[in-house]
Amino acid sequence: MTESAEIGVIGGSGLYALLDHVTETVVDTPYGPPSDSLFLGELDGRRVAFLPRHGREHALPPHRINYRANLWALHALGVRQVLAPCAVGGLRSAHGPGTLLVPDQFVDRTSGRTQTFYDAVPLPDGSVPGVVHVSAADPYCPVGRSAALDAARGEAWEPVDGGTLVVIEGPRFSTRAESRWFSANGWSVVGMTGHPEAVLARELGLCYTSLALVTDLDAGVETGEGVTHTEVLAEFARNVDRLRTVLFSAVARLPKTRDRDCVCSHALDGLTTGLPGVPGEPS
Repeated sequence: MTESAEIGVIGGSGLYALLDHVTETVVDTPYGPPSDSLFLGELDGRRVAFLPRHGREHALPPHRINYRANLWALHALGVRQVLAPCAVGGLRSAHGPGTLLVPDQFVDRTSGRTQTFYDAVPLPDGSVPGVVHVSAADPYCPVGRSAALDAARGEAWEPVDGGTLVVIEGPRFSTRAESRWFSANGWSVVGMTGHPEAVLARELGLCYTSLALVTDLDAGVETGEGVTHTEVLAEFARNVDRLRTVLFSAVARLPKTRDRDCVCSHALDGLTTGLPGVPGEPS
């Protein structure tokens, strides 16, 4: 494979629409095809791979996304740091539409999603993943979070620093009772794609940073008829240019791959993964 990148962005096609000289690359993985081709471009001298999470036509619902293939494809291209914007609902009245929140925790409320590479199931090449337990106590990269926060502030978009993203199965939105329960637990925003992305990234030793754009107040917070898909897409579209600018700025602030020294980069220290191309490093 001749194409390579050091930074990955998982999001919609609108996030790389203004880039010149974008190269479309098809990546095969042991887990099947990713959501779409990867689109490679250059930002401030950094090679970036963009992956449409739901496919370029937004044809994949959140519970049907091949998350393992997506993260594997990025890793195979050389990506070691991932920025992952997503649309979320606000669980607090202070987190209304247009809020940018950079979470530091998530809660998994999904069901049935394959959420690990280390399931001891043989891969097509005959290799067998090990039984590996990776820490997810702090699931987001502290260096990536700092870069995202600084980038937003540099664009006069004051972000919410930290908070808990609760990830639901989808594709339906929450009931009011569910939404109120999420809020009562002190969680900040609710989305459908943040898990298992963050965990799979950690299992490959990748830095992963979520940028959560609030598109609506969730059902238990607002008093109207409840959020609609159309309203979510419309609010995201209103903010996509702003979000793209922040992402591009964050890319420039990320360290070079060789300079990584965060918890993510050491996640596999001392472990034997059994995965091709994903060796554990000595402690």
